[in-house]
Parts: sequence; C-alpha cells; structure tokens
Amino acid sequence: MSGMIHETAIVDAGATIGVGTRIWHWVHVSAGATIGDGCSLGQNVYVSNDARIGNNVKIQNNVSVYDAVTLEDDVFCGPSMVFTNVYNPRSAVSRKDEYRRTLVREGATLGANSTIICGITIGRHAFIGAGAMVNRDVPDFALMLGVPARQAGWMSRHGERLMFVGELATCSATGEKYVLRDGRCVPVSEGAL
Repeated sequence: MSGMIHETAIVDAGATIGVGTRIWHWVHVSAGATIGDGCSLGQNVYVSNDARIGNNVKIQNNVSVYDAVTLEDDVFCGPSMVFTNVYNPRSAVSRKDEYRRTLVREGATLGANSTIICGITIGRHAFIGAGAMVNRDVPDFALMLGVPARQAGWMSRHGERLMFVGELATCSATGEKYVLRDGRCVPVSEGAL
C-alpha cells in the first residue's frame, strides 16, 4: 500500500512518516513527530513534536496527539477523543516542563469522545468506551466505561467482550482462550496456563 498526504495537510520538515501512511484533509504533523508504517490520520488531526506513533495506528477525525504521548502499534483512536499532557493547566502559568508522559500500549482502542488524562498507561488491547474519562492506569485487555472510567469487564484481542466461567473465557469471534489470574487477563497462547 502506498502512502498519501492530502494537498491540504501540513507536514513540517523533520517529521518522520512511515511507508504506506495516509494523511487526510487538514492534518498538521509537527517537525519532531514520528509516525510508523501503515497508519491513517483522519481529517483535522494534529500530531505534536514529541508524539510517537507506532505502525498500523488509526487516528480518526478531530484528534490531537500532544507532546509526551506515545501510541504503540495497532492503536485505534476514535473520533474526537482527547489526550492531555498537563495535569493542572493554567493560561497564566507555563508548565511545558511539567508534561506527564502517556503510553497507549499495543492494540488498545480509545472510543469516540473519550478523554485520557496525562501520566497514565493504557494496557495492551484495553478498550476505552465512548465518552469515558480515564484518569488512572488501565490493565491489559480491560474494558473501561464511564466518568471517571471504571473497569466493566475484559475484552479479547479481537475486540469482543469476554465472559469468564471461573478463570476461563473464549473469544466468541476467534476462539482464542483467556485466563483470569490475580486480577489479570492473559491469553492462554502467552503461557497463562
């Protein structure tokens, strides 16, 4: 797949854009940004200088990926979801030296209009529901809903809700098996049994 940069997009000199990445209407990618292979940046996306985006990341319309945000491979950012990078902003107080790093691990989904408060880690394949506000670390495979977000269950790699019977669950779409141990959800394929 060849990449594409729409004629209305602004990609500042010095930005790193991977092979096959598609950048749509009115996107702005700052000079120090790093974007991996096979990504898609929807209309009106902004990527800051100190943002790091892995491979195959999908960022839907109206999302700003600010300094100190890292998105690992296969992350999905839903329309108009929000990242922050300062915990206690004030217009009259410069806090650029107080940015808190946010890490979104491989395969996580951040639903439409969700808000991610800075300084946390969203676990692998976690699923943040639409409109949720996340203000603390999220475990791998966790389903988070509400304001503030609370864990409401577990999700498979495929994005299906897992229904545990005792310690075991099976993804309804793929048949992949998961085990729940010590408050953690782990695929059996990763040696959980």
